[in-house]
Amino acid sequence: MESFAADLAQRLAAQAEAVCHHYLPNGVRRGSYWIVGDVSGAKGRSLYVRLRSSSNAAAGKWTDAATGEHGDLLDLIRLNRGLATVSEAFDEARAFLNEPPRRAFKLAVPDAATRASRNPEAAARLFALTSPVPGTIAETYLRSRGITADLDQPALGFLANCYYRAEGSIEPKPLPALIARVTDLNGRITGVHRTWVRADGRGKADLPEPRKALGTLYGHGVHFGAPDAVILAGEGIETMLALRSVLAHLPSIAALSAAHLAALHLPGGLKRLYIACDNDRAGLDAGLALATRAISQGIAARLLVPDRKDFNDDLRSIGMASLVQRLRPHLWREDQAH
Repeated sequence: MESFAADLAQRLAAQAEAVCHHYLPNGVRRGSYWIVGDVSGAKGRSLYVRLRSSSNAAAGKWTDAATGEHGDLLDLIRLNRGLATVSEAFDEARAFLNEPPRRAFKLAVPDAATRASRNPEAAARLFALTSPVPGTIAETYLRSRGITADLDQPALGFLANCYYRAEGSIEPKPLPALIARVTDLNGRITGVHRTWVRADGRGKADLPEPRKALGTLYGHGVHFGAPDAVILAGEGIETMLALRSVLAHLPSIAALSAAHLAALHLPGGLKRLYIACDNDRAGLDAGLALATRAISQGIAARLLVPDRKDFNDDLRSIGMASLVQRLRPHLWREDQAH
């Protein structure tokens, strides 16, 4: 959650003087500072809010000389409004920034009839037909997306003739596809995810729906590495393989959608959870929902938010070295040594 909070604090800092006018109206500007009595906005001269960044301090940072309290503008808003939780502070800050309030993320829990209609057995039979990804069109597709991670993964396979039936079509077409195995926490296959690719591997196939799932996905995911005390979870297969290109030591799970990320089952013994959100409303809400649930279970959780839509886009834009440099400060110390 720290990455998302830091991003929100930076956006507040870009409007530091407006934040001070709104929340601390009894203060006055003196040079590069807003000066006021305390976090409640009382008149006085104890609390200093920096309005512009300098070589040794960032805009939005504040210190109360009388109490020793300090922080960023997100902290200031939480204290000023007497908010009990960080989530409430997020909503208040979003309201100030004229962003829609964060709605509670509602999970679409499948009913019994829907679950019964899905077919994990068919998914298992399909995956049994696949061959390893290295040396196939599926590898070409993933490498074309800047992914350098090891693709000889038990969760991944390639099928040269995976049938695709378009809506309204009678005859399915046999087309090449990347197949990902969806499993539960015990390793039992519950479904598969298919990504049809072009004949040359240079992108997804030109189809109305080049991605489709079969079986039961709810709560499960595509696992890369065995769950341990730490897990990195996110949405898409390409997103998680992009992150494995730079954080290969972290066991990872691709939940395949925002809704499924929010519903992801967490293994026993998990101590630290990194959540790679897609940088959109659904992705951030799903990440916050999963982080809140993890924290309630005694699991430490941190959100990792890309600069672009997802971390595969970041990898392709800035490269491995820059992405590692950007991510490393957001890792817990015990996960930085690799």
